[in-house]
Amino acid sequence: MKEDILHNLTLINKRIKTACERSGRNLNNVKLLLATKTVSADRIKIALENGQTLIAENKVQELKEKYENLKDIPHENHFIGHLQTNKIKDILKYNVTCIQSLDRLELAEKLHQRLLAENKTMDIFIQVNTSNEESKFGVDPAEAIELTRKISDFSTLKIKGLMTIGLFSAETEKVRSCFKILKKLQQDIILENIPGVEMKELSMGMSGDLETAIEEGATIVRVGTAVFGARIYPDSYYWDEGKANKKA
Repeated sequence: MKEDILHNLTLINKRIKTACERSGRNLNNVKLLLATKTVSADRIKIALENGQTLIAENKVQELKEKYENLKDIPHENHFIGHLQTNKIKDILKYNVTCIQSLDRLELAEKLHQRLLAENKTMDIFIQVNTSNEESKFGVDPAEAIELTRKISDFSTLKIKGLMTIGLFSAETEKVRSCFKILKKLQQDIILENIPGVEMKELSMGMSGDLETAIEEGATIVRVGTAVFGARIYPDSYYWDEGKANKKA
């Protein structure tokens, strides 16, 4: 198991390096985030003990289950799944340093109130639905600037950038269009010069499309299966929680 994970990490880092060289990007400006959904704490430890420092979970329950086993190993933990408002207190309890999936004002308001009560702040990314799929969470691109402006009013929320889940497609140019939308939004928001808003980070690209994402400006690529192996659940288990839950 250890040899497989380390071998896969070597391959992924080589892919990132090659993509940066091909697109004229500085390798230091692209971070590898390990998506650890369904991955056991023991397997995550292997990566953390061998140079990796950034991981992310999709589900609050998995944060809880792995926290004790991982808390003593230096690392940063992001949250990249759909966050229900009733799970906010758990997110803060388990040392999440950034929520990449903030996509609606109601969630921002409730998160802000909880952070105020605990005298904390939180780094966040605005999640944008660039693929226009009903099954995906994220604010509509046309509404992203206004949402960013409204969330910027909350002093506890530190907006650092944008996140998207690209189209699940073998057609590279269709996937690329999603990443181009996010990059354009980043540039438009920068031009708005909204007080307190940083737009340094673009979290986009996963195991199958990270090269395309890097070419289009990704600063964080989220990789799970290419490091830890195939998951037993389909992607819909992580991304599509049904329309009924979209406002939960």
